[in-house]
Amino acid sequence: MLEQLTRQLAAGGALADEQIALAVEGLTGETIPAALKADFLIALARKGETPGEIAGFARALRDKAVQPPLDPETRSRGILDVVGTGGDRLGTFNISTAAALVCAAAGVTVAKHGNRAVTSQAGSADVLEALGVRIDLTPADAVRSLRERRFAFFFAPSYHPAFKNISSARRLCAERGQRTIFNLLGPLLNPARPSAVLAGVPGPEWCEPLARVLQALGVRRAMVVCGSVAEHRELPNGIPHPAPAGACLDELSTLGPNTIAEFYQERGLAVSKVPLGSFPLQPAALADLLGGDKSANAAIVRRIFSGAERGPRRDAVLLNTAAALFVAGLIRSLAEGWDLAAAVIDSGQAQAKLEELAQ
Repeated sequence: MLEQLTRQLAAGGALADEQIALAVEGLTGETIPAALKADFLIALARKGETPGEIAGFARALRDKAVQPPLDPETRSRGILDVVGTGGDRLGTFNISTAAALVCAAAGVTVAKHGNRAVTSQAGSADVLEALGVRIDLTPADAVRSLRERRFAFFFAPSYHPAFKNISSARRLCAERGQRTIFNLLGPLLNPARPSAVLAGVPGPEWCEPLARVLQALGVRRAMVVCGSVAEHRELPNGIPHPAPAGACLDELSTLGPNTIAEFYQERGLAVSKVPLGSFPLQPAALADLLGGDKSANAAIVRRIFSGAERGPRRDAVLLNTAAALFVAGLIRSLAEGWDLAAAVIDSGQAQAKLEELAQ
């Protein structure tokens, strides 16, 4: 069946929902060779995934996930995820993870879904582990942490065991320099089923399609963002760090205008460009936002939370936290969110939340 669907995709034909279900069974099964799975994924990517196809794959894969036993009271609060697709390959520190922790310190219930590094030096799981936050909680313990501490990390491999049968095919695709639909699915597969999502994508062309997918999956409030990188300068050791032309961050950028696709219960989907003039940003370039391995990135987060780091890295966390707080419905504007995020850090609440989670 997967070979037949591959031929259909190669001819430009879209997949119906029932065909997507069959494709997921084939991709997650143990009997089909990795090469045939890779051929299917490459054909799908080259055709171009429609929002309907992405939503269909997300639904089918979520149905296979381990379901955490969320209680009605926790779900009724509303649950936020702050997540990126990854893949921008620019080497910044873990901005989204830091923003998620600040949101939890502000009182938002945050279910952070993520993994270890794939295309970067440190994924969200890596840096949280370096910060002392448990990433190996059982589903019941994760739900308890979400309820009592307003933050829990949902480690993707623990909740998506079927993915182990896709990893070889994804490696083959990577060896051929081909992205796949799995590069887009990460923000869509959180097993806690968040009601609010701030998602970053590595190209502005993906903002509207991914927002439409989140809308189709029943998310109530979402913002899908892509930030531009307008200027660069040398690293401290004098080595230039130019990004490729048109490089973008898979989060809100303090280095140039941002593309945003957003929707809320009270209004439909809108796409806009957001300039930076309304924020008190310090002059910065890409080099100012660079990170390193998990230990280096954890040290950056600690310095921001302690108040020792007050430069462009803090600005990046404040901007992304402001958007996440807005999506969560805690504040009414990004400017108000910036001020609240700064207050949460300056008061010691963010550092206290990190210490609580590391116990």
